[in-house]
Amino acid sequence: MKMRTLIQSLALPLVFLMCNCSGPEGKSNPKSAEPGSPSADQPEYYNVAFLIMEGTYNTEFTAPYDIFQHTVYREGIRPMKPFTVANTKNPVTTFEGVRILPDFDYTRDSLPPIDILVVPSAENHLGSDLKDVQMLDFVKRAASEAIFVTSHCDGAFVLAKAGLLDSVVSTTFPDDIEAYRRMFPLLEIRDSVLFVHDGKYITSAGGARSFEAALYLCEFLYGKEIARSLAKGLVIEWELEQLPHLILQ
Repeated sequence: MKMRTLIQSLALPLVFLMCNCSGPEGKSNPKSAEPGSPSADQPEYYNVAFLIMEGTYNTEFTAPYDIFQHTVYREGIRPMKPFTVANTKNPVTTFEGVRILPDFDYTRDSLPPIDILVVPSAENHLGSDLKDVQMLDFVKRAASEAIFVTSHCDGAFVLAKAGLLDSVVSTTFPDDIEAYRRMFPLLEIRDSVLFVHDGKYITSAGGARSFEAALYLCEFLYGKEIARSLAKGLVIEWELEQLPHLILQ
């Protein structure tokens, strides 16, 4: 089992990479331009599905879950409603030993519409999980309807195996970049960034920096002040421009 290390921002070039991006104040994607108060014909929440399985890593699951769940305490926005999905309703045990009771079994249950699909990293995302045809089919179906699809750490391997990243730029856990390139040689892959946003896909380096990728999505949807408020509530310093990342629209 590899030793997992936190990405230290000082170890990455502190450059702000941006191409053809209108930023959170002027989004070009009409589906994502929905911040502010929910309109009469708009659902009250963004439904956010977290795909979990045996060996899911705590941080890549809990970091974005915490950020997204706290949007319900902010006024004047369409907040997020997170829930968990798995191939069972029995407890799922994380790599660190925490037992989670899934909200939905995607193999049997009727799920709410998924606006945002989150794929945290799991222990076998470079191995046996990539042979789980039923799981990969679920990811494909959910992604086809979702407004955003996000991965953290090796969750990118699942998205790539499902064929979702063929035409976009992506990243993954720094120590697994070379394995990612070997396994998916036709993908356009970036390293030395904390996250990449290309179209509806946001792929993250993971670890504790999963907080930043989640905060970025909140800034994209709700604006800078809401993102700063969410970060402050979790004692996180948030300045997007100071983070190494790549945005492609």
